Order: sequence, then C-alpha cells, then structure tokens
Amino acid sequence: MSELAVSVQGLGKTYRIRSAGPGPTRATEAIVQAVRHPLRRPVYEEFQALKDISFEIPFGEAVGIIGRNGAGKSTLLKILTRITAPTAGRIELAGRVGSLLEVGTGFHPELTGRENIYLNGTLLGMRRREIKRRFDEIVEFAGVHRFLDTPVKRYSSGMYVRLAFSVAAHLETEILAIDEVLAVGDAEFKRRSLEKMRSVAQDGRTVLYVSHQMSTVKALCTSALYLDAGRLAYQGPVQGGLDLYRNSFEQAAETARQAARRPGTGELRTAEVTAESGSFEVAQDKVIHLRIPASDRLTGPYFVSCHVRDRNGIDVTKCDSRLVEGWFDPARETRLKLSISGLWLPPGRYSIDVYLCQMGILDAWEAATTFEVLPELPYAETLNDEAIVGALVLCDFGYEEEAT
Repeated sequence: MSELAVSVQGLGKTYRIRSAGPGPTRATEAIVQAVRHPLRRPVYEEFQALKDISFEIPFGEAVGIIGRNGAGKSTLLKILTRITAPTAGRIELAGRVGSLLEVGTGFHPELTGRENIYLNGTLLGMRRREIKRRFDEIVEFAGVHRFLDTPVKRYSSGMYVRLAFSVAAHLETEILAIDEVLAVGDAEFKRRSLEKMRSVAQDGRTVLYVSHQMSTVKALCTSALYLDAGRLAYQGPVQGGLDLYRNSFEQAAETARQAARRPGTGELRTAEVTAESGSFEVAQDKVIHLRIPASDRLTGPYFVSCHVRDRNGIDVTKCDSRLVEGWFDPARETRLKLSISGLWLPPGRYSIDVYLCQMGILDAWEAATTFEVLPELPYAETLNDEAIVGALVLCDFGYEEEAT
C-alpha cells in the first residue's frame, strides 16, 4: 500500500429517490390527506450511481476520469474526497486530499479570501506555519491581491475558482482532485492550471481530473478511467479511454433516434434533423434542416437550441433561437432551416445536438445528425497539420507589416 495513493475495492453508491406523484398544493389538502391516510408512507426507488468499482492508482499518476454525462464521474470524486459516503466498498487513501469540485465548495462566503486560505489549510490538517509558508505563492497564482480582505461572496465566479484552485494546488496534499470547474477561468488561467497540475504529478503527488475537455485530458494525464453508466469500463492509457468515449457518442446517437428514449418531458419531439450536405468546406455555411411536428400537449411558444460538437464532445458553438427572436407555435408543424455562417471549423467530423425548450427541456436529441468538414484549407499557402492542431475554430486573418 505504500506505493499506492488510492486503492478502491467494490465501491458502490446508491441513492433513494422519492417517487414523485401529484401532491397537495394547499395546506388544507395536506391535512385532509394525512387524516384520511395516516399510515401512508412515501414510496422510494433506488438509483445506483456507482456499481462495484475497483481500481488502484500509484503516486505520481495524473488520472483523467472520463465518461458521458451521468456516468458517475463527479460522484466518484465526491466519495474519494469524503464529501459523501459510499453505500458499499472500501477506499484507502495514502495521505491528505485537496479538492476543487464545484464553485463555492470549501469556502465560507462571509469570510475574506485571506481567512478562507487559512480555513482550508486548517481543514486539511496543516499547521499555520505551513500555510503561511505557501501563502504568497497562493495569492500570486490566484491574482486576487486587491481583494484579499474582501468577503468571497463578493467575488466573481472566475476569481472564486482562481483562488480555490490555487489553495488546492499549493497546499501540500498528497492527492489533488479537480472537477471540471476550470471551465470558468480564462484561457491564460487554464494554461497555468494545467502546468501546475502537471508539476504536482511530477513531484510525486497524485492528480485526479474529471473533464469533458479531451484535449486537456490528453495534455495532462498519464492514464485514464472510463466510466459508463456507473461502472468502470476501462483503466489504462489515455488514448484507449478517449477512443471509448468517442465511440459512446455513436452508440448514444443510435439510442436517441427512438424519441421515447430521449431525455425531456416529451410534450414535443423533433421528428427529423438533416444536414444539407454530408460534407462542407471549412469556410462554407453549414446548413441544417429540422422538422418538428405539431403537438396538442403543449401550450405556449417554445424555442430551439442547436449545439455543434466536435469529435471529442466539446461544444464548439450554440445556436439558440432566442438570440434571434425565434419562438415557435407548437399547434402547427414547424420546418426550420438553420444556416451557420462565419464558423470556420477545422477538418473532421461534427455532430448537431438539438434541444426543444420552454420552461424546461422538452426534447434533447444528441448527435441528431453529423457532417464532415473537408481537409481543404481556405488559405493561400499549403500547410501541414501542425499549423492548425489544437484549434477549436479557424478564422480569416492576415498579417500586414507596419512601417517602423
């Protein structure tokens, strides 16, 4: 066990979910129901978030925990960081765990940034002199000097995350657990955060990193855990986990073609989504056609949101009809033509997720259609892949030498 940072055997987590039936809307109705049915008890159903998971992680590993939404990634991290208790199984952690799971976790909103740094260190079992030794590094990395003595409830989400990450990364815990909250920060902060997590692993500490950003997982992690519907489906090299993750989108797309199996209330469902062409040039407008049948189950207008995703599951852009005053009448069939212009996508395969929404989500159709962007770049010079690798989008640009 001395060489292992994390050892998990037979881990399971089950939640009890109360069956939601029509309940009383007034106090008098609740009293009448209690009098008429004094022995009635709430009915619960069980949901298994994690099922019989076992793995071991040695010191010095940076492990990417990947999987689709609802796979159990965040639940696993919360159990490993002792935020919630497992229902079954055994966990052994060789050292203290520093974590950043959600914006707001671990900070007291009424305390200042300075006070929260010392509070977090104390909760991790560190002595005051240890915290003081790293204090200047924490503040420098977070860039919150001017607001150090301001209550954190007045911080922006970006400031909050910067300080929380800095505390978690610089206080010398043996294990560092990070959820996908880094999406809140700006590009420069993300770059510095990845560098810091990489140096943490190189120092012999262990990093557990949950993310949908496959590019960052590939850049940071030395191995991967792939979760599928609460089960551990893979542990090994990062590329193998990424391949499984990408393939899962195709499997989900097949399931989503059956409207009744898609998420959403079901009062309205998209019947058909097609790309005008199976392939587009980089600078060409991408045109998508949608057909939405009429529904007598829905009253009031609804809106449509189409998301363009790359092969790693990253949202490249979102086309929400509310932004262009697009509201539609459910009483009649609607045929829509979505034209996406000015979006230069790098060559590769892309999918379109379609959401019908009102107060909530009526229909969520992931990977409703796909298209290819051809490997013909609209630039004057012939280039190799190195010139565009890692770019989410391309653009029309030019350099012009200025007179000195």
